[in-house]
Parts: sequence; C-alpha cells; structure tokens
Amino acid sequence: MRTSPSAGGPGDPADVLAHVPPDADIIVPLANGEPPTLLDTLEAHHDGLQGVRVHQMHAAEERRYMWGDYGDHLRHVSYFLSAATRPAFWAGGCDLVPNHFSEVPLLLRRNTKCSLVIARAAPVDRHGFFSLGTNADYTAALIGRAPFFLEVDAHMPRTFGENQLHSSQVAGWCEADRPLVMAEPVVPSALDERIAGFVAERVGDGATIQIGIGAIPNAVLAALSGHRHLGVHTELLSDGLVDLVEAGAVTGTRKHQRRHKTVATFALGTAKLYNWIDGNGSVEMLPVDWVNNPLIIAREPNFVSINATTEVDLFGQCASETVAGRYWSSSGGQADFARGAMYSEGGKAFVVLRSTTRSGSSRIRCHLSEGSIVTTLKNTVDHVVTEWGVAELRGCTLAERARLLIGVAHPDHREELTREARSLGLLGRSDRPA
Repeated sequence: MRTSPSAGGPGDPADVLAHVPPDADIIVPLANGEPPTLLDTLEAHHDGLQGVRVHQMHAAEERRYMWGDYGDHLRHVSYFLSAATRPAFWAGGCDLVPNHFSEVPLLLRRNTKCSLVIARAAPVDRHGFFSLGTNADYTAALIGRAPFFLEVDAHMPRTFGENQLHSSQVAGWCEADRPLVMAEPVVPSALDERIAGFVAERVGDGATIQIGIGAIPNAVLAALSGHRHLGVHTELLSDGLVDLVEAGAVTGTRKHQRRHKTVATFALGTAKLYNWIDGNGSVEMLPVDWVNNPLIIAREPNFVSINATTEVDLFGQCASETVAGRYWSSSGGQADFARGAMYSEGGKAFVVLRSTTRSGSSRIRCHLSEGSIVTTLKNTVDHVVTEWGVAELRGCTLAERARLLIGVAHPDHREELTREARSLGLLGRSDRPA
C-alpha cells in the first residue's frame, strides 16, 4: 500500500469508539461504502453505547442492531430499504425516513447531529488523499462538515471527483480486507427487450442519460449501443454503462456540464465495473445533492431519465417503492430525475414496467393497490412504457391519459380497465377498449 508521511499509521477498529459520544448520529454510506469492520466494532461494543443511531441508505449486510436487538444502545435509521433491512423494518426493528435522494444531505444536516461519518475508502495516495471509491452519495456532501473515520481496504477502487479526503481531515482510520459486494446484471427477457426498443428509438444521439438498475434498464443500455455522443449523468453507475462506453456510444462531448466525464454518485456491479472505475479519470463521483438536484439536471439539454416502477394508475401516478401495498424500498432518485428532465430543453423521462405481474394481474390499474405509495406525481410523469407501447402523458387530459394507459395495458385487461375508467367518469360512454 502506498502511504504518505501525513497520513500516519492505521489504528485499531476499536479506536472509532472514542469518537462516538452518547446520543450520537453516525452516518454510513450506502452499498459498498459501508465499512463492515467498523460496524462489527459498534455492534460488539453496543453495551457501552448510549442512544446511538446509524443513518444509512441501502445497507449491504443484515445486522442484529437493525432488528432492534440492542435496544436504545444502537438503532438503525434507513433512508432506502434493501434486502438487508426490509424484513427488519417490517418487524418494527428499524425506522425509515421518506426522502428524495437529492435531499438526504440536507436532511442529515438539519435533523441529525452528524456526529461521525464512518466509511470505506481506498488506500491513501502519495499526496495524502483517501478516496471514497465506489461512493460519493450523501457522505461526500459532509466532507469538511463532519468528522470521518475510515476503513481503508485495498479492494476499494480509487475514483476521482468530489469524494476525496486529505489525511489531515480524517479523525482516524483502520485497515481491513473485505471483498466488495457484487451485483450481477439481471438478464433481460424478450419482453424487457421489447420495452427497451420503444425507449431507445426515442433517445437521440447526443442525449445525456440517467438510468436505473434491473432487467429493463439493462435491456435499454444494450439497445443504445448503436447511439453516438451520449453523455452520462446518473445516480448509479452499473456494468451496462461500462459496456455503453466501451461500445463508443458514450463520449460526453455534447454535455454542457462536466463535459467528457461520466458522472455518478455511486457505483454497484461486478468486478468488471470496479476494475474499470479504478484510476479512471473519465469518471467523476460527485455528491448526490449535485448529481440528483433537479435544478442541475434541468440545465443539461436533451436529458433523458429512465426508471422502473411497479404500478401506474389511470391518472398517471407511479408507485415505485411499494409492492402490493407493502413498503419495499423508498423514493430514491426517481422523482429527482423525472422533475429535472421535465425542465431540460428537449428532455424526456421514461417510466418502464411490464404490463402484468408474474401472476397475470395488470400493473396498469384504475386505482393503485391499497397501501401503495405514489413516488412520481401524475403531473411529472412523461412517458409510460410497457411491452405494448408508449403512453406519452405530458399535457394530456385525464381522459386522454386513461385511453393512452389502457392502450399500453395487456389486452386481457383493457376491457375491464375501460369499464372502471368509465365508472370513475374518466371516459365517456362511447369509449371502447383499445
């Protein structure tokens, strides 16, 4: 490991305890930014902690404290549920704060003490700087505003942007050797590829794109490989975006902000992705309150946002954080990017979904499922895409929206949806199923 005289030597993970006062609010990055050894230490010494809360989006590893096993000594506060926290939340073991991802740094500054940030980092370089590697997210926005204690791991790639800390800014650090979490790309189905085709044909060369993760987004990225001069300004950097860069589709030359750079606020994928971002000066990891800020996004012409949802009602409301009326995740950045794309000159926002569930129920519904939460407002939703086509909703009347959405529902459900829409007064008597 390369070291700098100003960095000093690594300490013991237990050194972090000296920086955790009673009633502390500890901030932890999401996914691979999570420092597992330091969290192990907090759990092992929970009896000595008092009223400590850990604030984090999308935890990577399930832990006992998330289930409330340590009472008021150590409690988890989530800002986006993951597989690690979802069952614990359902059982009442941890809390969930509703938020737009872009606003998490502000919420943390306003509503917590920001007592300490604990994060995983790449080894210090010859200039004395640590890199937060796969992450910038909300933690990079706290550099200079909160003390940091780092878990330094050679597995963490070194990235550039605004996720750098000089050793003089660090309250302490320890070393660890823990592999990164891998997220294998989901293989798209034929239906996913059909949806992707509808989206890709509406994305022009030179557009700047944001895209989520999953089967349909992966299919869209593959479908964009023949495009040229695309830019990337996205929340999540995934393997599919690496493929798009290597295909020559992404250059960033037509972006107005951070030209030539691939911009993201965190990365999650396979070893291929982590190796690609390591030392790659064309990639910038930037704080989420800049990357996801709708005002920043709006300054980028021809911005295209592509995100998945679970349900859409006939008004155009999208429920993207609940499944069958039960909390599954949180809002994330979907509404951030949909709002930003709305005000971008030539911008477009796409919400993508298969028309039916695995059991055959319609995902295009007259009413959202009971308990479902609206993530993206009807007034913001632009294009809704299923394997049956594209419903362009912006500026349409309620009746026109209902007709368009019924038209992209599965044919087996269109007649029933038409009857329900008519009973609500959305459609006239003369309207027939598409």
